[in-house]
Amino acid sequence: MTEKALRLGTRRSKLAMAQSGQVADAVSQVTGRPVELVEITTYGDVSREHLAQIGGTGVFVAALREALARGEVDFAVHSLKDLPTTQPDELVVAAIPVREDPRDVLVTRDALKLTDLPRGARIGTGSPRRMAQLNAYARSHGMDIETVPIRGNVDTRIGYVHQGDLDAVVLAAAGLNRVGRSDEVTDFLSVDTVLPAPGQGALAVETTADNADLIAALAELDDPFTRAAVTAERSLLAALEAGCSAPVGALADLLTDGQTVKEMRLRGVVGSTDGATLVQLSTTGPVPETHEAAMALGRELATEMLAQGAAGLMGERAH
Repeated sequence: MTEKALRLGTRRSKLAMAQSGQVADAVSQVTGRPVELVEITTYGDVSREHLAQIGGTGVFVAALREALARGEVDFAVHSLKDLPTTQPDELVVAAIPVREDPRDVLVTRDALKLTDLPRGARIGTGSPRRMAQLNAYARSHGMDIETVPIRGNVDTRIGYVHQGDLDAVVLAAAGLNRVGRSDEVTDFLSVDTVLPAPGQGALAVETTADNADLIAALAELDDPFTRAAVTAERSLLAALEAGCSAPVGALADLLTDGQTVKEMRLRGVVGSTDGATLVQLSTTGPVPETHEAAMALGRELATEMLAQGAAGLMGERAH
C-alpha cells in the first residue's frame, strides 16, 4: 500500500510553486513518500498595496503558518527573506537547503548594463533596500536614474520592461533561476553595489515542533553553512528592529584559503531610499558552529551600525 502523501503548504505564485516543487521532490526522495502541494493564498498575494505600506513582515507567511497550526498541511516552504525574525515556539524551521544565488539582477531594455543606462532611466523595484543602494550608487557615480515603486510577480515586472514602461527592473537572481527565466538577466548586480535582503536566495522548510519524525527527515535537506549565514543575516535584521520591508541589506559569506573555509564575513547596509545616506559596515569572525554564535555575529554588526546612525534610516520599526 502506498504511504499517505505529505501535504506541503505553498503560496500560489509561479515562483512559490516552482521552489515548493523542488523541495517536494527532495522530501519525496528522503522519505519515500509522495508529496502533494496545497495552494494557500496569503494577504501579501491579494493586497495591491506596496509592501512598505502593508508592513512587509509576515504578509506572505501568516496564512501558511495558520494552515500548519490547524493541521491542514504537514509542512510549508517559505522564501526565507519573507519570514519574520521571531520564530513561534510551536513551529520549527526544520531545513534550510543550499542557497541559490543571493544577488539582485537587472532586466533592462536593449540588454543594457547598469552603467550603460541612459540619463533619466526609470528602474522599477518594490524594495526600499534596492532603492536606497541604487540611488546611492547613482549619486556616487554621477548617474541620473529614477527608482519607481512597482509590485507584481516575475512576469508582470519583466513585462514593464518589454512593454517599454520602464528602462529596467530589479529582481532576485534566485527567483529567475527557479522559474527558468535566468536568460532574461542583462546585468548581475555586484554585492558591493547592492547587498541582498537578509536570507535572499534561501528557502525555509517549516513544520510543527511536535512532528519529530518529519523534523528528522527534513533535517537531511539542511545545509549547515547556509543556515549559519542566514541566521547571522537575520540576527542583524532583528537587532536593528527592522521588518523585512525596511531598507536593510545583509550578506554573510565564507572566506576561503584555497580549499579551506577560514572565516565568515557579514556585511550590512541601511540607507535612506534617496541614497543620500548609507551606513555600510562589515565584520569577520570564525565560522559559527552554533545557532548562538551566528546570532552573536549579527548582533555585533548591528550594534556597530546603530552607533553609526542606522536607526534613523529605517522607515519601519518592527514591534
